[in-house]
Amino acid sequence: MRILSAMRIFNEMGENAWSSTPAAKAFVDGSPLGQALLHFHDVHGSVLVKLPEYFRQNGFSNPSNASAGPFQYAFGTDLHHFDWLKQNPRQLKAFNSLMTAQRRDKGEDWFNYFPVEERLASNRTADKESPLLVDVGGGLGTDLTAFRTKYPHIDGRLILQDLPEVIAGTKDLGAGIEPMGHDFFTPQTVAGARAYYLRTILHDWPDKEAKLILQNILQAMAPDSILLLNEYVLPDSGVPLFPGQLDLSMMAMFSSLERTKRQWEDLLNSAGFEVLKIWAPQVMDVGHASLIEARPKHMS
Repeated sequence: MRILSAMRIFNEMGENAWSSTPAAKAFVDGSPLGQALLHFHDVHGSVLVKLPEYFRQNGFSNPSNASAGPFQYAFGTDLHHFDWLKQNPRQLKAFNSLMTAQRRDKGEDWFNYFPVEERLASNRTADKESPLLVDVGGGLGTDLTAFRTKYPHIDGRLILQDLPEVIAGTKDLGAGIEPMGHDFFTPQTVAGARAYYLRTILHDWPDKEAKLILQNILQAMAPDSILLLNEYVLPDSGVPLFPGQLDLSMMAMFSSLERTKRQWEDLLNSAGFEVLKIWAPQVMDVGHASLIEARPKHMS
């Protein structure tokens, strides 16, 4: 308590007497900050402290096995991080709370710096029943709802996909958005959409799994379909602190990485895509990702 008082998290009222402050209340169990602290202390931190030992045991090579990396080494499990969370409800709640908070601070929406009217609406002969945009692994629909709010006049179905247990928690999506249970490790069930959109999905997965996710989408695409990846694109040198921290986190927790432009091009090429352009907001700040636009190579 002496340390917490010195940090102004509690007020010292006298000998062995303290009172809480707004800072202390921000960390209570169930609050977003409290949940983030639980995750970073109990899970994230537990993996990071084991990294030196993990690398000594594995020849100081970058991990690439999603089920046998630093996370599995630290916790003595062969479960993928996401599967482990399902068996640990308290940590799953903390992780989901952290992801929700990060989505609120995601920076500028992709459709504000991507030419939506030109790339998604122009020269389109499809009717209102044709799929316009599929948000793959879209969680509770934050991005798709924002897109519909800005572009209510563009015809076409907006489809929100995620695992059935996630979709079961969606509510108040609004008119024109269809929730659909789907596992992106299985073939895409919505064929011929104008665009397939994934936000910070592939950075959770090494190249092997990321390639499978992409190929499952590729087989459903029409000649005019495009792929949109809202992801970080690291520079070859001089990586800023926040994306550098994310890169370390992806390696530790998922045996994955934040990719450079060349790494994105190589991954997409291996899955049958070509990159058309990488779009970026006018102001890049902490937490701001880019938008990678790609199409099937056989359509070029």
